[in-house]
Amino acid sequence: MSAQARLNRLWYGSRAPAALLPAEWLYGAVGALRRGAYRRGWLASRRVERPVVVVGNLTVGGAGKTPLVAWLAARLAAAGRHPGIAARGYRGSARGARLVTGTAAAGVVGDEPLLLARRAIGPVAVARERAAAAELLIAAGCDVIVCDDGLQHYALARDVEIAVVDGERRFGNGHLLPAGPLREPPRRLRAVDAVVVNGGVAADGELAMRLVPGEAVRIRDGARAPLAAFAGRPVHAVAGIGNPARFFRMLRGAGLEPVEHPRDDHARIGAAELAFGDDNPVLMTEKDAVKCTDLADERYWYVPVDARFDAADEATLLGVVMRSI
Repeated sequence: MSAQARLNRLWYGSRAPAALLPAEWLYGAVGALRRGAYRRGWLASRRVERPVVVVGNLTVGGAGKTPLVAWLAARLAAAGRHPGIAARGYRGSARGARLVTGTAAAGVVGDEPLLLARRAIGPVAVARERAAAAELLIAAGCDVIVCDDGLQHYALARDVEIAVVDGERRFGNGHLLPAGPLREPPRRLRAVDAVVVNGGVAADGELAMRLVPGEAVRIRDGARAPLAAFAGRPVHAVAGIGNPARFFRMLRGAGLEPVEHPRDDHARIGAAELAFGDDNPVLMTEKDAVKCTDLADERYWYVPVDARFDAADEATLLGVVMRSI
């Protein structure tokens, strides 16, 4: 069992061990002091010359932020704006701010920024300091900045905060790191402009989002095939995301028979990790696929997902954003 799987079992399947509670208290105290320092102006938040929309979450691991960022950037572009996407470039080796092209290496810029760049919604920039990425996007002609993650990155001032919640796992055991999955307490949601719930059941005041799979795309040549084409035989399913079970359930919901291969979030995926000893197709997430572009095996496919809302929730969310920017 991987380290991430053990943590998920701890955070989402049991009570927090008493031995971790002192560390949780220390983490919470440091976080509260830091938030207070920014709120009181003891630490400075940098404001850039264009409006900033932050899409983030309270928990460690995937909640659906990146599909929501892609959805929001596309809607802003359709409304006549010129959005740019700023990200940290988690686990990328790049230093300093840089624009991300579709030919970049995931090991340099990070897998999620590369995914967004290949979708060609608008310019994407990475930097450990999000303000530096935002400035680079503004210089490239962007008139609104959408941050993929960064709810806790208070060094960048923001005009809109959108928190994404995993509707199936919610907040796990309800504890802060390391005893639980939370970066900040749930009461932090009272301060955001919108709460988007990915899957599960949205509570009053929350906006319901679902992730809809598209056609499978072959990594080697971009050929497309409906998911139904993979039904009736086993397929290997690879997911190096925060909640791999969501990907496997999605495939089963499409009538497929996935042989599950969960990987740690942002894990390296190469030929060795995809050698399963048979000729069955391999379906992976889009985030994993950007790390496999040099693999020419015709069995390797990825399944993109897109965020969807009902008409009322879509109008509400876009209204919150457009009024604020």
